[in-house]
Amino acid sequence: MTQYSKRMVIVHWLTLALLIAAYFLGEIAHDARHDGGATINDYLLHMMMGASVLILTLGRLVARKIDGVPPAVGNTPTDKLAKGIHHLLYAILILLPFSGSMQVLTSDVGKALWADDASMLPEKLSGVIAHEVHEIMVQVLMVVVVLHILGALKHQFIMKDGLMDRMSLRKKD
Repeated sequence: MTQYSKRMVIVHWLTLALLIAAYFLGEIAHDARHDGGATINDYLLHMMMGASVLILTLGRLVARKIDGVPPAVGNTPTDKLAKGIHHLLYAILILLPFSGSMQVLTSDVGKALWADDASMLPEKLSGVIAHEVHEIMVQVLMVVVVLHILGALKHQFIMKDGLMDRMSLRKKD
C-alpha cells in the first residue's frame, strides 16, 4: 500500500476543515463574550464542530485498523519524531473536546446553555481550570499542527519523495 485509503484521506482533510472552523468559532465566541455580545448559537456551533472533530478522529482510528496504513518511510530519529507527532495529534484531537466539555460543565457557560439565556454567559472564565486546560491544549495543537505541516513540506519540496501523495485522492501511477 502506497497511499492511505480514500476514506482516510477524506476524513483527514474534513477533520482539518472542521478543526479550522472550530478554532474560529471558538475565537468568535470568546471575543463576543468579552464584548457582551455572545450568543448561545456561538457556543453551540463551536461545540458541534469540536464534537465532529472528535467523532472523525475516533472514526479515523477505526479506519486505520480496517484499511491499514502505508508503511513508514524510514526508521531515522526524524521518522520516529514524525510518528510521535502523529500520536500527539490524535491524543490532542481526542482530549480537546473533553476539556471543552469540562469547561462548559464547570462554569457558568453550562448554566447559560442549559437556560438558553446568553445574558447568563460570563464575561470572563477566570478560575475555571478546564478553561485554562482547553486554552493550553489549543496552543499545543497549533504547534503540533505546524510541525506536521513543516514535515509534509520538507518531504514535498526538500526530499521530493512523494510522501504527500499518500494523503491525496488521486491514484498514484
